[in-house]
Amino acid sequence: MKIFKSKSDLKIYLAEEKKKGNRIGFVPTMGALHEGHLSLVEKAIRKTDTTVVSIFVNPTQFDNKEDLDKYPKTFENDVALLESVNCDVLFYPSVDEIYDENVIAEKFDFDGLEHQMEGKFRDGHFDGVGTIVKALFEIVEPDVAYFGKKDFQQLQIIKKLVEKYNIPVKIKGMPIFREKDGLAMSSRNARLTKEHREAAPFIHKILKKARKKTGTKNAKEIIEWVENQFKQHPLLELEYFTIAEEKTLISAEKFEPKKRYRAFIAVFAGKIRLIDNIRFKNN
Repeated sequence: MKIFKSKSDLKIYLAEEKKKGNRIGFVPTMGALHEGHLSLVEKAIRKTDTTVVSIFVNPTQFDNKEDLDKYPKTFENDVALLESVNCDVLFYPSVDEIYDENVIAEKFDFDGLEHQMEGKFRDGHFDGVGTIVKALFEIVEPDVAYFGKKDFQQLQIIKKLVEKYNIPVKIKGMPIFREKDGLAMSSRNARLTKEHREAAPFIHKILKKARKKTGTKNAKEIIEWVENQFKQHPLLELEYFTIAEEKTLISAEKFEPKKRYRAFIAVFAGKIRLIDNIRFKNN
């Protein structure tokens, strides 16, 4: 696996790959890799000719400096994992390499997608996401980029970014990769205490139970039921639960035919914030 820290060196290398007719697959990450990340990398390897993974903890998408400072950094282990699946290229730039000492996010208009759910609780988060993803797409110039559906709102925003800026890349959303007990895989899971790790699968369990209620309850009633379940939980604190239409991400109170809905949740397990989502069947 080739490792690049310089965006100019990476661009020169990838230009040669494209001259050979190789299609570039891209998986942007913030490191602390786990099996969920590797499933994206393996998909890129199967479907494209040259697979690039980036590891960059992007400062402009963190509204909480403590969260940025404590974000797990496991570079040597990440390299070993990527080599184990035969990844072709790792891009591992510094903050200065990406931002040229001007660590400020651009401002974006994502047609309102950025104001829903996470946007209500994480000020400026999606401006930071848009800034780094746009920059990485300009550097790597991939044919296909792979993202997990755990960050479904982010996935929709990246699709909107590509559409609005006419970026020639195909965006592929991949299924949520889960632990055996149902907890959505996340780099933040490593920071959970033993007690909170044991409690955390409750999140997915509640999502599945909520989905089963779509035949008999409207969205508003399901939301109230979920909120009550978390009020009774001694270790997990619900930040939000909403049911939204997939395309617009606008919250719904009732289900309309021919629309696709998804439930979104954010929960604090101690100081660690966990998010998850699940598609609802619209009966």
